[in-house]
Amino acid sequence: MTKIEKIVLSYSGGLDTSIILKWLQEVYGCEVVTFTADLGQGEELEPARAKAEMSGVKDIRIVDLREEFVSDFVFPMLRANVLYEGQYLLGSSIARPLIAKRLVGIAGEVGADAIAHGATGKGNDQIRFELAINALDPSLKVIAPWRQWNIRSRTQLLEYAEKHHIPVPSDKRGEAPFSIDANLLHTSTEGKILENPAEVAPDHVYQRTVDPLDAPDAPEIITIGFEAGDPVSVNGKSMTPAALLSELNGLGGRHGVGRLDLVENRFIGMKSRGIYETPGGTILLAAHRGIESITLDRAAAHLKDEIMPRYAELIYNGFWFAPEREMLQALIDQSQAFVSGEVTVRLYKGSASVISRTSPWSLYSADLVTFEESAIAFDHHDAEGFIRLNGLRLRSWAARNGR
Repeated sequence: MTKIEKIVLSYSGGLDTSIILKWLQEVYGCEVVTFTADLGQGEELEPARAKAEMSGVKDIRIVDLREEFVSDFVFPMLRANVLYEGQYLLGSSIARPLIAKRLVGIAGEVGADAIAHGATGKGNDQIRFELAINALDPSLKVIAPWRQWNIRSRTQLLEYAEKHHIPVPSDKRGEAPFSIDANLLHTSTEGKILENPAEVAPDHVYQRTVDPLDAPDAPEIITIGFEAGDPVSVNGKSMTPAALLSELNGLGGRHGVGRLDLVENRFIGMKSRGIYETPGGTILLAAHRGIESITLDRAAAHLKDEIMPRYAELIYNGFWFAPEREMLQALIDQSQAFVSGEVTVRLYKGSASVISRTSPWSLYSADLVTFEESAIAFDHHDAEGFIRLNGLRLRSWAARNGR
C-alpha cells in the first residue's frame, strides 16, 4: 500500500463517515483532516465537530458554502433549464463538484496527499467526487473505503463501531434507515421500501413539501425578478442567491410543489428509484423558461433545448469540471445577456404555473401578432412564397414516390 502522509476526509459526522474516520486512522496511521460542508442541508453541524474531536482530529473544517453553492453551481445550471432524463433537477449531482473543489483546496492548504470520501461502490457520487479531483489536482490520491475494506454488511459496520467505541445512535441500530441527501436545492430519499418501484412511497418519506392534496385551497401568486438569466428578487425584494432559494423552498413546500418519484439510470449502469423534493428549483425552472420565452430568439431558444440533455448528462455523470461542460456553459451564458425582467407564478396544489411575464428586452410584438389592424406593416401575401419555398423539397419527394 502506498504510504500516505495526510488525508482530507469528506466528513458528515454520521455513522458511516465516523467509522471511516477511525478506519483511516487505523489503517494509514497518519493525520486526518475533516471537512464538513454546509450546503443548507438543515442540520446542526456542530455535533460533527464534537465527534471529530472525540476521534482525535486536530484540524476540523466546517465551512458555510450556501451562497457559493447557489450562485456558482445551482444558478449556472438553471440557466440551462436543466433536467436529467426529462425530470430530475440534479440536486445531488450539482453539490458534489463544490465539495470536491473544497476538498482539493484544503488538501493544498494543509499539504495532504490524499482525499477520502464515503461514497459506495454502487453509486454515482464516487464517480462525481473522483472525476472532479482528477480535473482539479490529479496528483492527489483518492481513498474510497467502501471499495477497499472488508466490511460487507450493515451488521459488520455496527460491529466495527462497537469494537472501536464509536457512538451508534439508537435509530441506527435497527433496520437500515432511508438514505437521505439534502442541501439547499433538494432532498432525496432512497432505500428500504423505495427499492421496490411497485410500492407507493409512504407519506413520511416527504420532508420538504406537503401533500398537494393537503396544500392550501387558495393559490398564491408570486413575482420573481431576473437579471441576465439569474433570479434576483421575490415579490420585489432583492435577495442573495441562497436567501432567494430558501424563500422559494418555503413557498413551494407549502403548496406541495416539486415532488418527484423517479426511477433513473445511474452512470455506473444500474437503475435506482428515489423520491426527490425540489420546491424552489421547480419554481425557478418554470419562471426562467417564462422569462426566456419573451427574451430569447427562437433559434437560440431551440438550440438551448437541444444541448440541454447533453449538459444535464455531463453534470449527472460527474463532468462539471470537464472542458466540454465549460464550453456548453459559455454558450448558455452568452444566451442570457437579455434574459431580464419579471415573471409571475401561481402556486397551487403541487403546480407552479407562469401566468405573466414582462421584460424591457422583450422580443414579443403585440403589433405583429394581433388579429386587429396593426401599426406594423405585414403583407400576408409574403406567407405564400414562404410556404412554397419550404414545400419545394416536399413536392419533389412526393413526385418521386408517385404521390
